[in-house]
Amino acid sequence: MKTRIAVLVSGGGTNLQALIDAQQRGDIPDGEIALVVSNNAGAYALERAKRAGIETAVCLREKGESRADFEAKVLKALESRAIDMIVLAGFMAILSADFVRRYPDRIINVHPALIPSFCGEGFYGLRVHRAALDYGVKVTGATVHYVNEIPDGGRIIAQKAVEILPGDTPEVLQRRVMEQAEWILLPRATEMVAKKIAGR
Repeated sequence: MKTRIAVLVSGGGTNLQALIDAQQRGDIPDGEIALVVSNNAGAYALERAKRAGIETAVCLREKGESRADFEAKVLKALESRAIDMIVLAGFMAILSADFVRRYPDRIINVHPALIPSFCGEGFYGLRVHRAALDYGVKVTGATVHYVNEIPDGGRIIAQKAVEILPGDTPEVLQRRVMEQAEWILLPRATEMVAKKIAGR
């Protein structure tokens, strides 16, 4: 039996595409992307999922709705599809401790820096790369880690370094980190965890 994976997304879904491509190449033999969940009905990631024949669900947090009620909708979508593992791939919502406890060592996230640098609440997207450039570090990269109740605080699964080059802008650096680290690490780490969950 393959580990049934849900990918949670909010935006364009470039990391989701890396996972879909890896699955199609046979690089995630112990897992199967069974569902893509978004908290943004206009996320292009949903289009990527549909093109790949993957089921999608949209779970919106309505104005004034509690986090618990929003997470209940996400849980319902996951449980109704018998999901074993969750991959956060640009999901712009922090999950509560109650939610995370339901999937111990079964939720992973990709972060566009070498944790513990430039991570935690408020560090996402271009903000991470801008912070790295402002600080003047010569090397950055990406980290895949388990998710716990602390933003970017879970155990590290894999990291890959990426060189910062003269003249880099946050946008240029973001692209290089994706190509040289995120799109390589995330499928690899997804297979590692899926294999463990499948008991192989």
